[in-house]
Amino acid sequence: MNNFIYDIPVKVYFGENQLSNLGTELKRYGQRVLLTYGGGSIKRIGLYDKVVEEIRSAGLDLFELSGIEPNPRIESVRAGVDICKQQGIDVLLAVGGGSTIDATKFMAAGACVEHDAWEFFGADAKPIERALPIVTILTLSATGSEMDAGGVISNLATGDKLGRMAQPMLPKVSFLDPTLTYSVSKYQTACGAADIMSHIMEVYFNTNKDLFLLDSCMEAMLKTVVKFAPIAVRDPENYEARANLMWTSSWAINGFINGGRRKAWSCHPMEHELSALYDITHGLGLAILTPRWMGYCLDETTVDRYVSFGTNVFGIDASLEPMAIARESIKRLSEFFFDTLGLQRTLSELGIKREDFALMARKACRYGDINGFKRLTAEDVERIYEMCL
Repeated sequence: MNNFIYDIPVKVYFGENQLSNLGTELKRYGQRVLLTYGGGSIKRIGLYDKVVEEIRSAGLDLFELSGIEPNPRIESVRAGVDICKQQGIDVLLAVGGGSTIDATKFMAAGACVEHDAWEFFGADAKPIERALPIVTILTLSATGSEMDAGGVISNLATGDKLGRMAQPMLPKVSFLDPTLTYSVSKYQTACGAADIMSHIMEVYFNTNKDLFLLDSCMEAMLKTVVKFAPIAVRDPENYEARANLMWTSSWAINGFINGGRRKAWSCHPMEHELSALYDITHGLGLAILTPRWMGYCLDETTVDRYVSFGTNVFGIDASLEPMAIARESIKRLSEFFFDTLGLQRTLSELGIKREDFALMARKACRYGDINGFKRLTAEDVERIYEMCL
């Protein structure tokens, strides 16, 4: 087990009817609030009115930025930064899923510097040393951005989708009410489940020394998604299903399961290039890529990890030959994503073209080979894309 620092000082209000605490929490950080949200679903479900009422009842000044995209763009970040600077914003309130929260994090950081927010990204990224306080109200269980210090932003002008972590962007307070996810569509619920599982599997499939406690926790989280995601798809107002998915989403990526493991993630950099160029749903891209990546990485040196995954998550017979268990585990995961959850199986179905694979593979490896579960070159990435057609 490697050395590590674990510091997640996010105050969480979990459960129904917690928004009565919103005004008090916002007031701790200042008077002027910037409310950020996406395409208007929070108005359709009545959440917008509740949030505005709480803010105004607390005597706070309210400013708004709407229209944040599902794959949030640097233009939205820049718009938020401008409002923060022009209006003297004290605290940002992100209401929505990971896209809104991610964009808001970089608005909060951008408000504290003079340079353009896109300079936070890339090989010569500028440091993020300060950010305005961030409060979140989660409406979609997927990215875990409500309880981590990272985010991903797209730049259509450069064709890039890049991520960044920085402790100052960690939310101060997050409100997690499972009932706010009742209106999430079957499709987005399924994509969110794939995203949650990918966050866990990027750590679980790792060649560093195993840690029984954390491996067991990850297997339990994966089993939770396998159990409750289909229930939430069939019965969207099942509170226990929504609650279990919501809490698993937060803990999948808040650093707890890492245990000091050092290997890079693999499927996420590959998927970021798909959604950067084609603007597809991130979780869907991960669902298509992950089983193929698993198949590509399977050999005698990695098979033991697949055996643990297959037997402990999907209940495959442990007496079977290891390679048989490994292949069956990939099959079970594919069936879960594509048959049980009903997600599309291939990149071809999404209109993604082979002619773009070489460019996307090079960009996925822009900082060198992906040194993850198995080291992947740009050529390897291109072959994995081919397996997804």
